[in-house]
Amino acid sequence: MNIEKKGRGRNREAEENHTFFMAKIIGRSRRRRITTTTTQQLCNRMVHHHVNVRCNLFHSMSFLGRFIWDRILLCSLGRPSYLRLPLRDPPPPATVNGGGGSLHGHPFTTTTTTIPCDSDSDLVNLKISLLGDCHIGKTSFVIKYVGDEQEKRSLQMKGLNLMDKTLFVQGARISFSIWDVAGDPGSICQIPMACKDSVAILIMFDLTSRCTLNSVVGWYSKARKWNQTAIPILIGTKFDDFVKLPPDVQWTIVTQARAYARAMKATLFFSSASHNINVNKIFKFIMAKLFNLPWKVERNLTLGEPTIDF
Repeated sequence: MNIEKKGRGRNREAEENHTFFMAKIIGRSRRRRITTTTTQQLCNRMVHHHVNVRCNLFHSMSFLGRFIWDRILLCSLGRPSYLRLPLRDPPPPATVNGGGGSLHGHPFTTTTTTIPCDSDSDLVNLKISLLGDCHIGKTSFVIKYVGDEQEKRSLQMKGLNLMDKTLFVQGARISFSIWDVAGDPGSICQIPMACKDSVAILIMFDLTSRCTLNSVVGWYSKARKWNQTAIPILIGTKFDDFVKLPPDVQWTIVTQARAYARAMKATLFFSSASHNINVNKIFKFIMAKLFNLPWKVERNLTLGEPTIDF
């Protein structure tokens, strides 16, 4: 009997050990299955993120490469070639508004269009630099000109924002490459790259902030250090807020801005991006100066109206 009981006890113990080991094996298998599933999900997420990063990087590098190529092409063309543009009939897109104000002479027409990537043989690239303090409306000014769609394709670097716009001027295709320097102390190092080879330098200030007007002389000096031939233009932004100031304050700011413009030998424009005042007109002025086009703008020194002085 004792032997039989011992045998039964051993069998029960063996069954319990077997059950215990099988449970451990099943638990390990489940943990491995869960770990494998989690690892696969993590790998899938990493691969998806890597693909997105590579796509974004490729888009940014393509945009940057196009701007670098534009700079090389601009240097090879030289300024005299602006007067030897091939003429061809443009497609019939909508005409760009001149931005308000009276014109006289024979106004020229600018039209925007979508340009195929492989048809750049007759494209003339013009680099424009924007300088001025922070928060004065430089970026809003550019976006108003290039449009929201082009703004989404802009290339943003530390202290620098690059946007472009291609249009037709009397049958020739013109591409503006606009380099907007942020204006904070950390962006000063971008001025040499932004100003080099520019055909026009836009020095901007906030019409409602005297300290930003006082800064334009410093920005002009920094720009001229790297470019002595670009067309200088002094632009006062936020004209829609400026006209709400007392008349004596307006007159003081107008007088000071005109004095700075004369010292810089620059044309002075007061503008408003939110109301599209003199935005397109400034770029028309640049093209007329570069290409000797028969387009003129009237001087306007009437207090309460957007000043134009030259």
